[in-house]
Formats: sequence, C-alpha cells, structure tokens
Amino acid sequence: MAELINFNRAKKARDRAEDRAQAAENRVRFGQTKGQKAAAKLDTERARRELEGKKREE
Repeated sequence: MAELINFNRAKKARDRAEDRAQAAENRVRFGQTKGQKAAAKLDTERARRELEGKKREE
C-alpha cells in the first residue's frame, strides 16, 4: 500500500525550503560590508572598461 501524505505538511515544508533558499540568497546579496561593496563596484567597473577597450570600432 502507498504511503499516505499530508498535503498541508508537504506544502508547508516546501514553503519553508523556498524561504530558506530566499534568505540565503538575500544574505549573499545584501550582507556585505561597505568595503566589500566598494571593491565589487571597482571590479565591475574595471571589467566594463576592459571590455570597452576590446570592442571594435565600426
């Protein structure tokens, strides 16, 4: 015989797992110090300038 599943418990467990995943993503996105944010901004700006320098003129 098949195992019985309580749909309310299954839905709540799925929702909790999604909430945990969202919280982990938010910790990565927003849990940075001012110095880390500045360093990341400098890195992206440096990469953008490097890419601009390698583009061909048309």
